[in-house]
Amino acid sequence: QVQLVESGGGLVQAGDSLRLSCAASGRTFGIYFVGWFRQAPGKEREFVADIKWSDGGISSYAESVKGRFTISRDIAKNTVNLQMNSLTPDDTAVYYCAAQTPRLTYDWWGQGTQVTVSS
Repeated sequence: QVQLVESGGGLVQAGDSLRLSCAASGRTFGIYFVGWFRQAPGKEREFVADIKWSDGGISSYAESVKGRFTISRDIAKNTVNLQMNSLTPDDTAVYYCAAQTPRLTYDWWGQGTQVTVSS
């Protein structure tokens, strides 16, 4: 089992920045990638970004956040961070981190952290 805990959400104004963190514990050797997802009220959950767990050497982003969000891996702290800049009200959502197994399924999910961007 893998446990994931997100932190760093909050209420900010448009144009501000936030940094989310996802701390992993348990059988983390079974993790292939860690991804960030978000779900806004009344919308489907959507992919935001992901990164290779072992060394952070591979990452990808949704088009809607490219150039504004940066995902990174802190090996010493066993965390994956999401730096979010130039936030807009459209970024308002609950943000979840999830761990992907080598079977390419996201088997473990955190509880989510709320990000609210006011205009």
